[in-house]
Amino acid sequence: MNTNIFTLEHFRERLAHLDALPQYALLGVLSGVITGLIILIFRLAIEIPLRFWLPENNPENFESLEPYLRFVAPVTGSLVAGFILNYLSKDTQKIGVTLVLERLNFHEGHLRLQNIGTQFLMGVISLVSGQSAGREGPAIHMGAACNSYLGRRFHLPNNSIRVLVGCGTAAAISASFNTPIAGVIFAMEVVMMEYTITGFTPVILASVTAAVISRMVYGADTAFDVPAMSIQSLWDIPFTILMGIILGAIAALFIQVTRYCTRFQHYHILPRALLAGMFTGTIAFFIPAIMGVGYDSVNQALLGNLGLSMLCILTIGKLFATAVPIGLGMPYSLIGPVIVLGASAGGALGVIGSALLPDYSSDIGMYSMLGMGAMMGAVLQAPLAALMALLELTGNSNIILPGMLIIVVSNLTTRVIFKQKSIFSTLLAAQGVHLRDAPVLQALSRTGVARLMNKNIISHHRHIPMQEAADLLLNKPEWIILLEDRTPISLLPAADLARFLAEHPPLGENEGNEDIEVLDLLSIPGRRREIRPIHRQATLQEALDTLHQYHIEALYVERVHAPMITSVMGIVTRQDIENFYLHK
Repeated sequence: MNTNIFTLEHFRERLAHLDALPQYALLGVLSGVITGLIILIFRLAIEIPLRFWLPENNPENFESLEPYLRFVAPVTGSLVAGFILNYLSKDTQKIGVTLVLERLNFHEGHLRLQNIGTQFLMGVISLVSGQSAGREGPAIHMGAACNSYLGRRFHLPNNSIRVLVGCGTAAAISASFNTPIAGVIFAMEVVMMEYTITGFTPVILASVTAAVISRMVYGADTAFDVPAMSIQSLWDIPFTILMGIILGAIAALFIQVTRYCTRFQHYHILPRALLAGMFTGTIAFFIPAIMGVGYDSVNQALLGNLGLSMLCILTIGKLFATAVPIGLGMPYSLIGPVIVLGASAGGALGVIGSALLPDYSSDIGMYSMLGMGAMMGAVLQAPLAALMALLELTGNSNIILPGMLIIVVSNLTTRVIFKQKSIFSTLLAAQGVHLRDAPVLQALSRTGVARLMNKNIISHHRHIPMQEAADLLLNKPEWIILLEDRTPISLLPAADLARFLAEHPPLGENEGNEDIEVLDLLSIPGRRREIRPIHRQATLQEALDTLHQYHIEALYVERVHAPMITSVMGIVTRQDIENFYLHK
């Protein structure tokens, strides 16, 4: 028993260090297994009811529904979601990628377990009722939250919980779409916003593990069945740049429509849910292709089976059917609809380009593929993740060169010309939340206080007999923690006590004097520091925030053994933290 406790304690302590690769690798594999199983359950919970009620047992065959059902289904689903959210607390209502980003930035990745149930229900309801939504957002939230709970359940340092959240994100995307590389890049670029060896190792292992579990059930096929295609001539390059500009403008419009609708989020959830449902239902009545995930429409666009009018109608319908409900505060996923939007818009531009320059144009499907990457990269402001997703979703390596070009151009158009931030930053800003992405903050958040704490300490009551004061210095401590009723109240440099004893030797030391002089360590000359506790799970960023909050210079790291029973593990000072990030 004691050996196991020691091993777990050592494991926790190692995770506070940046070079704990074996420990992080183990967490990555465990994260991948847990997330992979959760995503399998989630996908089955969506597909089984859809196969029962959609014609031909096809989970994407919303187009075959009667027109009135295409209106009723989104309205009913939206109202059901609204009624459920109405009876939940505000904290439990929050779900999705935006919540993951918020908790990772301001709460060290601590995600509430209760929100997983809300996310599961909202994800299933939105897709079964035919909303213009995807399964990526719910998958990311559930993967991140389950791994966050795993870290908190075993009292792991908060810096490792941040990594677990990244592992859950990558594994969720990998298991959902069979895209392990895109999962890793998305987790690092959008969620964790960092690229480090310590971060990459567990995230890659989590993504691979989840992909293996998913392939055991769904096979290794890519999400879209695309024939081999490539650009036909260098004349496609200027047209690709023009496409990037136009798609970047469409992405900016998507973000702007969403931002405009967020101004109505202060209204009660039920009228907002009814309005969102009716809006989606009305569009679905005339354009059934906007319903559900919509990957069947993407496949048709990639194969060049959709005409110009259908592609334009699908682009407009998908844009507003997705942006308006999300802006109104409905907890629907947007990554899948953005991919559909990009495929239809890219295909429409490809048809126009082929009509204008038939001798130099490529296959229509090629332009649809490029549109997918450009739209995803511009809306999410994640160019590398979009490129990897484009490559893995289509399995077409010929897409890399034009894909890189169009993604960069669309990103620049959305961000520089139209001054739009990513859709997630936009939604968080509407809630009054602004993400912190400074490199120093990222570095401090990646490291636990156990990595930096000074263990060369000794604790003692502030009052001590003069004859015993010298004994405190026998082991040459650097700091002395002064206690009052067993509670640390101040921090004294051991050098100050040594200096005082050198100037004031104990009375009667050689005379057998039985009178004992009591020394108050709070009264001797010295540079004492006020101290407050911080939990050993905390990161250096949390430590620095605590120092700023209380205007103090030092913290003592405590370990909780049982309720009301704690011990001091070490000391972290403001100077220690400043030296750490100055030398990073």
